[in-house]
Amino acid sequence: MSEQLLIVNKDIQIPADAIRFFYVRSSGPGGQNVNKVSSKAVLRWNPETSLPESVVLRFQKLFPRCWTNDGEIVLTSQRTRNALKNKTDCLEKLCKMLQQAAKEPKFRIPTRPTKRSIQKRLQNKIINSQKKQERKKISYE
Repeated sequence: MSEQLLIVNKDIQIPADAIRFFYVRSSGPGGQNVNKVSSKAVLRWNPETSLPESVVLRFQKLFPRCWTNDGEIVLTSQRTRNALKNKTDCLEKLCKMLQQAAKEPKFRIPTRPTKRSIQKRLQNKIINSQKKQERKKISYE
């Protein structure tokens, strides 16, 4: 990751000034320091300015909870007590999510099962049915 660009892959490069960071107080235990230090990193970014529309749509479908009503992506990190480490963690999360959204899904060609596989499946069903029939209690009437 360079200072001017966040490079996700060869097609997706995000300018650093498009991503905004805010630092707020972390939740949870942390001792006396937790009430004084703002170490939780909050990343805000509008992807429609620097991403292809197909990637944006896949991103929305894969990660709907990250989106705001204004069309911004919001990610947070509070893993560590260090604000800088949390910032890099947010950027790594964003990169992984974008790499996942950038992969185009493979087109699946529907196929039919072979006659042999159908026969085998039906035969297994018969065998399993017989097994279960043998487990029943025997009535002596």
